[in-house]
Amino acid sequence: MKVVVDTNANINGTLVLPVWQDSKGMVSGTEAGVHRSLKNQIEVVLGDGDFKAKSGTAMTLAGTEGGKALLIGLGKEDDATLQSMREAGAKVTASLSKIHGKTVTVKFCGVDVDRMGAFVEGMILRDYSYDKYKSKDDDDDSDDSEITAHVTCEDEKTAALGKSAEISSAVASGVYLARDLGNAPPNDLYPMAFAEQAIAFGEKHDNVSVKIINYDEARSMGMGGLVGVGMGSYRKPCMVIFEINGDQPGPSPCIVGKGITFDTGGISLKPPPSMDEMKYDMHGSATTFGLMQALVASGHKDRVIGVTCMAENMPSSNAQRPGDVITTYSGKTVEVLNTDAEGRLVLSDGLWYTGTQLNPSYIIDLATLTGACVVALGHEASGLWSNNDELLNNIKEAGEHCGEIAWPMPLFKAFEKEMTDSKIADVRNLGAGRWGGSNTAAAFLKQFIPNADGTDEQIPWAHLDIAGTAWGAKTNKLVKNGATGIHVRTLHHLITGQ
Repeated sequence: MKVVVDTNANINGTLVLPVWQDSKGMVSGTEAGVHRSLKNQIEVVLGDGDFKAKSGTAMTLAGTEGGKALLIGLGKEDDATLQSMREAGAKVTASLSKIHGKTVTVKFCGVDVDRMGAFVEGMILRDYSYDKYKSKDDDDDSDDSEITAHVTCEDEKTAALGKSAEISSAVASGVYLARDLGNAPPNDLYPMAFAEQAIAFGEKHDNVSVKIINYDEARSMGMGGLVGVGMGSYRKPCMVIFEINGDQPGPSPCIVGKGITFDTGGISLKPPPSMDEMKYDMHGSATTFGLMQALVASGHKDRVIGVTCMAENMPSSNAQRPGDVITTYSGKTVEVLNTDAEGRLVLSDGLWYTGTQLNPSYIIDLATLTGACVVALGHEASGLWSNNDELLNNIKEAGEHCGEIAWPMPLFKAFEKEMTDSKIADVRNLGAGRWGGSNTAAAFLKQFIPNADGTDEQIPWAHLDIAGTAWGAKTNKLVKNGATGIHVRTLHHLITGQ
């Protein structure tokens, strides 16, 4: 979507009119440029209460010589939030059809810049589809051209709204990339295919470097977690390290993503229903890659690191078994009790590598880690665990600002004790029972966060379990279906403040 912010009174294409609930007419200032017959039709519809403008509603008006209009309900003005405005903007894009054309004009007057910016952001985020593998008939006359949205407001607000729209478009490019990666079929997106895309990304940008740790290198380095999970597949695992603005000094934010490009469960095979959805099990890495794209597109100038732990978890004659004991990059041993608890194993190596080799100011990992998190929080929020209250609160606030809720969860000592009571190894990869499964998984990961140099305190770290929010969240109105690109925006806001 191309967004043009100006004060031009002309109507280009279909008029999009955001309306507060129970409005009885057009807001003063929005009538400019609207043909008299279309204006009269809008006034009648609103005056008679035929369109009450409740949140989430839309109405198309057509058939007059004055052109077409799409009325969008904003709900009650006193109840409006940034998220409700995003969802209203998304409703515009979701409602567009052939009758509306590919050019629209959104008219605002009397609305603050933050709310207008959120509305535009919602329009942009909803303008996504994944149709790479769909054939197009020769006689298909559908218009694949880009939507152009002209957005008008008062003169004194155009510069600020234009800047907001520019940032939203830049960050959305990262969200789109994360969705593309998440939606990609696993026969085409396997660990080294992901790495090849990363290499191409690095070659495209002067301020980006990409390093690949391949299977043989991971073995020689002692990355038993990554190697153990991926050795059952002929598509071998790898680790991808992104560095943005590497010439900048000092400790830097480091984001680590789980990247299981397909998860059968390994020898602990998953049940067949919905196993196709396990292509999404790499969305932590998709978000990490998407964040790198968003930071580059928005012009971020400071150093940021992304690490993605890529593997395909398959059953085979040389696959990891329940009962195996592996030695991770940290030197700690892990008793493998269930090969379907594999995400934490690849992350154990990624987290320790990040903490010891990459000079982090803090580490945040993202993983579609546990079904238990979906049981606890549904599809409404990601689980959030941290060893640092300040980092936890900053992530929580960034998520609330972006409408991507990260809900704090406990890291009790009892969970850590449960995960370190293996009779034959330092750590076990599965809790002693079914209770608190997302909490014990987080407690496992905490064992692989190194101490800060010269201290007995761990590096600040947070874990986001996105199993319920990375795909299939039907209440997420910014997404039509499939992968959501969750937390690209949250982490971009956390790191940049934008």
